[in-house]
Amino acid sequence: MKKIDARGLSCPEPVILTKNAMASKEAAYEILVDNVTAKENVSRFAVHQDYRVQVKEQGDDFLIEIKK
Repeated sequence: MKKIDARGLSCPEPVILTKNAMASKEAAYEILVDNVTAKENVSRFAVHQDYRVQVKEQGDDFLIEIKK
């Protein structure tokens, strides 16, 4: 499972990091973001790539779990 810490980055950077990670064709990814816009954009991108998405709040951050 590939893990990405995209806290402190504004869109589209978290989505670009997620897209680049997905090039490795792994079955699962964890993306950590710190704002609602990044959470929504990364989640939407993953769904459009036919992944299942689950979001968990961790304090002020969001952990986005992406799985095939």
